[in-house]
Amino acid sequence: MDVRIAPSWKEKLTDEFNKPYFEALAEFLRSEYKNQVVYPPGKEIFRAFDLTPFNQVKVVILGQDPYHGPKQANGLAFSVRDGITKPPSLINIFKEIKNEYDTPIPDSGNLERWAQQGVLLINSTLTVRARQAGSHQKKGWEEFTDAVIQKVSDERENIVFLLWGAYAQKKGAIIDESKHHVLKSAHPSPFAADRGFFGNEHFKKANEYLKQQGKEEIEW
Repeated sequence: MDVRIAPSWKEKLTDEFNKPYFEALAEFLRSEYKNQVVYPPGKEIFRAFDLTPFNQVKVVILGQDPYHGPKQANGLAFSVRDGITKPPSLINIFKEIKNEYDTPIPDSGNLERWAQQGVLLINSTLTVRARQAGSHQKKGWEEFTDAVIQKVSDERENIVFLLWGAYAQKKGAIIDESKHHVLKSAHPSPFAADRGFFGNEHFKKANEYLKQQGKEEIEW
């Protein structure tokens, strides 16, 4: 697979790529991409790490699984390609931003512009079989993304982590909250958004914190 990843991340994760669990995961993925329809396309698996180099990360948003519908997943958590209908969770994310900033909901659900501003949009599992949610869970991805979170927590300071829902909050338990700003709320999915996602003001709070740290705010 032609995988693209920023050199800074490649350097940070080389040890991880060489571990037995990752070699087993890579073997599994080679078979899956050869024999099944898998999302996102192989070259976009590490797109979050390509668009947001390690030293440019300002905010981390944790998702769970890539979208498993045709042409939806583009390697960034919660994001879809240009021209693709916005999934319900993403619509709710945009609604919350509209409520906080009184800005119109964008036509496109592509969050590439966030990634380029320093928002690392990572799912716990970076691949999925078409129309089979969770099909690539417990194959090694979770261990890999735990290592990513640990790297950011250990080697960076004053990062904003947005943890939406119980799954993200459990995964984010390894974050050192004494040196980072961790914001938690319900998940933006239609099943949970009314129970604490709407009104969480996470986007404003993230920017307020970045401003306090002398960093440029995110244009959500």
